[in-house]
Amino acid sequence: MPGVVAKEKHQLITYLYWVFWISVAFFSVYPSANWLTDHRDELFQLYLPFELSIPFVPQFIWVYLSMYLLFLMPAFVLAPTDMPRLGKQLIAGTLISGVLFLLLPASLGFTRALPDTAPYDSIFSTIFSIDRPHNLVPSLHVVFSSCIMLAIAERSRGWISGLLMLWLAAIIGSTLLVHQHHVLDVASGLALTIILRAYYRGGPCSDE
Repeated sequence: MPGVVAKEKHQLITYLYWVFWISVAFFSVYPSANWLTDHRDELFQLYLPFELSIPFVPQFIWVYLSMYLLFLMPAFVLAPTDMPRLGKQLIAGTLISGVLFLLLPASLGFTRALPDTAPYDSIFSTIFSIDRPHNLVPSLHVVFSSCIMLAIAERSRGWISGLLMLWLAAIIGSTLLVHQHHVLDVASGLALTIILRAYYRGGPCSDE
């Protein structure tokens, strides 16, 4: 029993260590890039006209927000030796995305409108008030969700792994259905995830 408690304590400490540094990276980069872009005169429209016909489905906000549950799961699923690799992926993904946000200052093509029904009107009102529609390419929502979910799926088996992939697909789809992102944002987020996972799996910073 003491050995189990010590192992769980080490797992929690490692988890909190990486959560701290990921938070430092995110809250340093994301709001700053959004604020800077919000004060720029020229913005790119990085979407195709057909994308504007994607329906707005406010109920998918629950799926969209379920990404935040993913941040808790590594503490229970991943071993301490897995966490540095995932932590480096998320920190590098944040920094790379921040650079791209500044190089490709974008504007959201969808018109931001509040739903007519509760609680969706208050949920979207809160989102609109704290998140300007500029940090689009790549979608950090996709990068974070994909990196975390794929790391967890590696430690899962059978139908659980398949269920996790369905959840991931739903989160990715939700970014379009709640009109927070465009197709290029999603595609570039997935591409960045692939690069990050390839580098931090077999590159010089890998823990394997």
